[in-house]
Amino acid sequence: MPRGDKSSYTDKQKRQAEHIEESEKKEGRGAKAAGRIAWATVNKQDGGGKKKATKKVAKKKSTAKKTAKKATRKSAKKATKKAAKKSTRKVAKKKTTKKSTRKTTAKKAPAKRTTKKAASKKAAKKSTGKRTAKKTTKKAAAKK
Repeated sequence: MPRGDKSSYTDKQKRQAEHIEESEKKEGRGAKAAGRIAWATVNKQDGGGKKKATKKVAKKKSTAKKTAKKATRKSAKKATKKAAKKSTRKVAKKKTTKKSTRKTTAKKAPAKRTTKKAASKKAAKKSTGKRTAKKTTKKAAAKK
């Protein structure tokens, strides 16, 4: 097929190109420029000639391409889903570990306080016991 042959275009595409060419001429473009613009527009809209014989061949190629694209999209979706699941698992693990550490530290902290309180109470009792013992010995010595 020689360059510029329009035999592969459908009647509808030819009518569209003719209509576009006429409107371009009305706007003041030359005949060559209007024809070039018209066919470029038809090609852009439809992707070239759409006769049935070429359509079957193009369809076979495009289906292979479409299935390949779908497969890559599906694998990409799966990969993103896996990554999202992993990140949510990590976040969940971090949250649970943070909560457990908070709970353990919360439990440990009061225990420390109570031991400190108990130790101070014991020390106070000892010192008061010593004081009372000293007082009683002093009183006893004073009476003699």
